[in-house]
Amino acid sequence: MVRALADVDRVGVVGAGTMGAGIAQVLAMEGYEVALRDVDRELVEEGFDAIESSLDRLADRGEISDGDVDRIVGRVDGTTELDDLGPCDLVIEAIVEDLDIKQDVFENLDRVTDQDVALATNTSTLSITSIAAATERPEHVVGLHFMNPVPIMDGVEVVTGERTAAETVDLAHALSADLDKETWESDDKPGFVTNRILMPWINEGIRAFDEGVASKEDIDRGMTLGTNVPMGPLELADHVGLDVCLHATETLHEELGDRYTPAYLLKRKVEAGHLGKKTGEGFYEYD
Repeated sequence: MVRALADVDRVGVVGAGTMGAGIAQVLAMEGYEVALRDVDRELVEEGFDAIESSLDRLADRGEISDGDVDRIVGRVDGTTELDDLGPCDLVIEAIVEDLDIKQDVFENLDRVTDQDVALATNTSTLSITSIAAATERPEHVVGLHFMNPVPIMDGVEVVTGERTAAETVDLAHALSADLDKETWESDDKPGFVTNRILMPWINEGIRAFDEGVASKEDIDRGMTLGTNVPMGPLELADHVGLDVCLHATETLHEELGDRYTPAYLLKRKVEAGHLGKKTGEGFYEYD
């Protein structure tokens, strides 16, 4: 039996980057104690800086008080030791999209946590079944794919591996609801629901720009006005990170064939180090 949500007080988050910090923040805002782990202290501190900056923006808008900021941050403990996640009642992994690295982390989480603790992965493209195979409890491994930015986006994609138990899936939905997130469910197929559809859309927008169909501004304007989405494909790619988009598209290409071939301009931008908003330049420039 997997540990029920009523018994979850402390949640471990592996990875203090954009996604991990966002997940830690929403957990702490709902009253959970959080252990935020990354491989070195500087990365952990950067995660704390991101959480505090996000909370300060909420305080400036009057959505929370200054006292709330201190209380929320006080619920998060930083660590560089995976063993410190041992006492956690649930662990969510949000590290680099590399199967070997994820499997290594899950093998060690399997060792340090109790066997009734669910282990979730925030992967956006990799196989839940393959990640779970590194553990002795594949029935307790589930995909919990938060959308970016986590504190703002309302959705979570719940992904079931080949051996994921129904009670683990139920826990994933219940936790998401407790965080005021709505969920949808996907089988363990490449890209799941979101990236299987989103990445070709972004990729084709990049290809259309590269082939001179329209300016980047008009491609984005055409899609926002023509389909009522909040961002066009090029602006969204910049926000996601062009390296992230390339990696996801390459994974889909490997699994599903030529219809997911990455656009040449996407590869060229990544090779140039123009990764989007996080580097100050992608298809657009940012302060």
